[in-house]
Amino acid sequence: MAYYKDFAYVYDRLMVSDVDYDAYAQYINDIFSRYGKQANLLCDLACGTGNMTLALKNQGFDMTGIDISEDMLNVARQKANDPSILFLNQNIASLDLYGTMDAFTCCIDGINYIISPKSLFDMLKKIKTCFINPDGLVIFDISSRYKLQNIIGNNTFIHNNKDVFYTWQNRYIDSKNLVDMYLNFFIYDKGAYHRFEERHLQRAYTEEEIIKIAKSAGFNTVDVYDYLTFNKPTKTSQRLVFVLK
Repeated sequence: MAYYKDFAYVYDRLMVSDVDYDAYAQYINDIFSRYGKQANLLCDLACGTGNMTLALKNQGFDMTGIDISEDMLNVARQKANDPSILFLNQNIASLDLYGTMDAFTCCIDGINYIISPKSLFDMLKKIKTCFINPDGLVIFDISSRYKLQNIIGNNTFIHNNKDVFYTWQNRYIDSKNLVDMYLNFFIYDKGAYHRFEERHLQRAYTEEEIIKIAKSAGFNTVDVYDYLTFNKPTKTSQRLVFVLK
C-alpha cells in the first residue's frame, strides 16, 4: 500500500496546527536528561516531511531521517536545505543502516503503520542488536487503542478551507485491531481543483502489547508516559510515549 504520495505535498498545510514539533523536540531532550543519557547521532524513523527531524536538529542532534515515502522525503530535503541531514528512503520495518546511532525516535503514529506485531518485533530486535550504541534510547509514540477505536473509530471528518477540501472516512476492524482510513482530497490550484485519494491502515496496539514486544526484542526497561509528560497514561490517553533501553 503506497502512502503519502500527492498527500505529501499538502501534509504540512494540514498538520502544522496539530503538532507542536518544537515542544515535542524539547520533550525528547528532556527525556535524555531524565535518563542521564548523552546523545549526538539520532535517527528519526518515519520522518515524513522532516518536521521532527528539523526540530531535533535545532536541539543540537546530528540527524538521519528515514521514511518509506520518497515524496515525503522530497519535501523534507527541500525544506531542510541542509546537507548535514541524511534522508534515506526505507521501510522502517526492514531497517538497514550504515552504522550505529545513539538513539532512535519515531513520532506521530509511525509505529501504528507497522501493522504486523512480528514486523515491529523484527525492527526493534534489529535496532537492539545491530544499530544502537550501548545504553542508547529508543523513543516513540503511538496513537492509543482508545483513540483509534473511539475518537477515529467509524467516524467521518471533513476539512474545508479555500485551498484544501478533504473527507476522511474511517472503519475500525475490531477483529484485527486495525483502523482503515480513506481520504479523498480536492486541492485548489491555478483556478481548478485537483483530486486524489489515499487509503491508510493503522494498527491499534495496546500498551501491554508494545511492552511485551519490546522486552522480547531485548530491551530490559520499557517506560510509558502520557504525551509530552512524565505522567502515567490513563484509560483515555490518546497518545502514548514509550522509552526503551
